[in-house]
Amino acid sequence: MLKRVVLLVILAALSVGVVGFAAAQDAQPVQVGPITQRVIDRGELICGANASGLAGFATVNDAGEWEGFDVDICRAIAAAILGDATKVSFRPLEAGERQAAIQSEEIDVMSRNTTWTFSRDAVWGATFAPTTFYDGQGMMVRADSGITTIAELEGSTVCVQSGTTTELNLADFFSQRNIGYEPLVFADAAATWEAYIAGSCDAFTTDKSGLIAYKSTAEDPSAHVILDETMSKEPLGPLSPQSDPQFADIVRWTVFALIQAEEYGITSANVDEFIASEVPEIQRFLGQGDNPGGTLYGIAKDFTVTVIRQVGNYGEIFDRNLGPDTPFGLGRGLNGLWTDGGLMYSPPFR
Repeated sequence: MLKRVVLLVILAALSVGVVGFAAAQDAQPVQVGPITQRVIDRGELICGANASGLAGFATVNDAGEWEGFDVDICRAIAAAILGDATKVSFRPLEAGERQAAIQSEEIDVMSRNTTWTFSRDAVWGATFAPTTFYDGQGMMVRADSGITTIAELEGSTVCVQSGTTTELNLADFFSQRNIGYEPLVFADAAATWEAYIAGSCDAFTTDKSGLIAYKSTAEDPSAHVILDETMSKEPLGPLSPQSDPQFADIVRWTVFALIQAEEYGITSANVDEFIASEVPEIQRFLGQGDNPGGTLYGIAKDFTVTVIRQVGNYGEIFDRNLGPDTPFGLGRGLNGLWTDGGLMYSPPFR
């Protein structure tokens, strides 16, 4: 008799759980956070971008339009929330302006070669989204200098931008190896590069992606060499104010959607074919049928379809801006999918 009662109690609990889940599926729309609501009300996402311009990542073309890898991440977020990847206003930010822009909520999100660090997470009051570009600091020298290793920079002058992890990494790296040097510090990236080009310093240091971008703009790119050594870990990606966890979740899962789409082989060219797929996990990912999709975050249930259709998957964004057919010719490396030996990995969309 006791066993029967216990069994009935368990069945009743399971029934409540099923009903509760069904009720959650039919619940009222999610209450969006304050930043998400502001974006919806103004009909536009405000995204912090690189003020000096960084070829391949964020520049303004001859038509006056923003383009680049970081720019496309912003466009993907706009597509997720507003259904239109063009509804973005870009706010140029120098390195020293980033903290204030996040803390004052002058911007909704930042996608601007910004390294995720312990102190920035805490002191800036920022929520970092998944890393979109795994980078590391490097060093550039003139080809005719004959320098092949950083150790050979003993007694040299190095151009570096202030207010960045680059400046601190430089000091740490050289100190730990007892390499004497003189830093020549500038407030913005453009001035740092121009000083190096003008011959004011023997070497120029920043993230390797930045070195590649700047080298491509030199009058004679072959006159400059990027040394093989990597001086630091620089995980780069978008970040938003900590005041709106719901908005941060949308940013987070938009980035994951770009990565997962590439893993599934879903592109801007074939996404409509996948919509008709009867594979359950594809249906869930694309927010089809009875799957709640984006409604769990207060946005369109098929937001992933819109993002992929308008911006493409992660691989498309990378190749379009940085890949083999661009002036940079970057390989994927750490930025490859986990299935290809890289670090790009999305949690399950379930």
